Amino acid sequence: MPDSLPASDLLNDIVAAALRAGADAAEAATAERASLSVGVRNGKLEDVEREESRDLGLRVFIGKRQATVSASDLSDATRARLVERAVAMAKLAPEDPYAGLVPAAELARGPFPDLQLSDPSERTPAELEEAARQAEAAALAVPGVSKSEGGHAGTASTRWRLVTSEGFDGAYASTGFSLGVGVIAEKDGAMERGGESRSTRWLEDLPGPDGIGAEAGARAIAKLGPRKIASTTAPVIFERRVATQVLSPLLGAISGPSIARGVSFLKDRMGQPVLSKGLNLIDDPFRVRGMASAPFDDEGSPVERRNLVEDGVLTTWLLNHSAAAQLGLKTTGHGSRGLVGPAGVQTHNLHLAPGEVDLAGLMGQAGTGLVITSMFGPSLNGNTGDWSAGVSGYWFENGEAAYPVSEITVAGNLADLWMRLVPGSDLEFRGGFNSPSLLFDGVAIAGK
Repeated sequence: MPDSLPASDLLNDIVAAALRAGADAAEAATAERASLSVGVRNGKLEDVEREESRDLGLRVFIGKRQATVSASDLSDATRARLVERAVAMAKLAPEDPYAGLVPAAELARGPFPDLQLSDPSERTPAELEEAARQAEAAALAVPGVSKSEGGHAGTASTRWRLVTSEGFDGAYASTGFSLGVGVIAEKDGAMERGGESRSTRWLEDLPGPDGIGAEAGARAIAKLGPRKIASTTAPVIFERRVATQVLSPLLGAISGPSIARGVSFLKDRMGQPVLSKGLNLIDDPFRVRGMASAPFDDEGSPVERRNLVEDGVLTTWLLNHSAAAQLGLKTTGHGSRGLVGPAGVQTHNLHLAPGEVDLAGLMGQAGTGLVITSMFGPSLNGNTGDWSAGVSGYWFENGEAAYPVSEITVAGNLADLWMRLVPGSDLEFRGGFNSPSLLFDGVAIAGK
């Protein structure tokens, strides 16, 4: 029998049931999701996928022992079994001295700000198909593009609600609209892939299919006729689309769990420079319509806009409640969890503040070097910061693009590279982590 309780009553009911069954503390969360995606290839409908789900997660504590369980069947009988199983598991779990819920005095309190994360607009399957078809047609119209790998359009909505025995009860909803296309360009029998896709919270913010298709085609064409280059050390610019990939290891290196375990190459750098002087790395959970905005974190802790790095100096670790307890600190509102397992950490809307010149300006400053437009297979030694990645892009000379290059690797120590970072002015907010193009004055390049 399906549940007849609204989500708020359902979660409060299951938390109360867990306490009656012997738990000292408990939290319950629901995640509801509905999505629709449509794919086309060569102007014809290829696939339609629709998903609707409603899942429940329960975490219980007995002393310093914890267990989590989840279910998609929310009937009365299933919820009863869920509580019974969770409590039984917790009794057998090993003790974790830092396990526990965020205390009542440290919880986020409403009213929460309206971040405009949910758009009431809807798209029908026919509208999604037409948008995908138009994007594909625009990409195929670019001279030199020979084949389509398909266009796709989608829409999704989610709702998250969390209730804890410490008194937290919060929920928020979000929507997403996406459009993208992939194509293959061909020249003299050689082929290169290119694509473009965008996702936004609101439909009106999504770029049109003609622009997305034209960009996909242009990116494929730009890769044609790549050369191999000899191994060298030269200035390297990471285009803004891939720039976050050279910055993202910083987030793992300042995550509370990594610091608590002592496995981070930045574990001794609190209050010290980790980026070039003048640079700010900003975490903003309150960005309106942001792809990673949230009124509270996944443990019910308050969130705030903060500079993780200010004027180049590291100011904070990324802490959930458990990591904060282990380090003798307070959570920073970066708790992250799904419906199963203990909390991890995550940032919100993160961006590196832009510099003064655009990509062309960075190329002009560098003179000669490499612009990286795609990256794959990055490797990182988390204890030392030594890093490498396979890349492709184009060589530039005298500040102007010269020819595409591929099958090369770049490498260096990130702690050293970040101190020589020069940001461009071309910051664009596209996802949950955004960066302008980044110039490094000298990077080891392994070629032929």
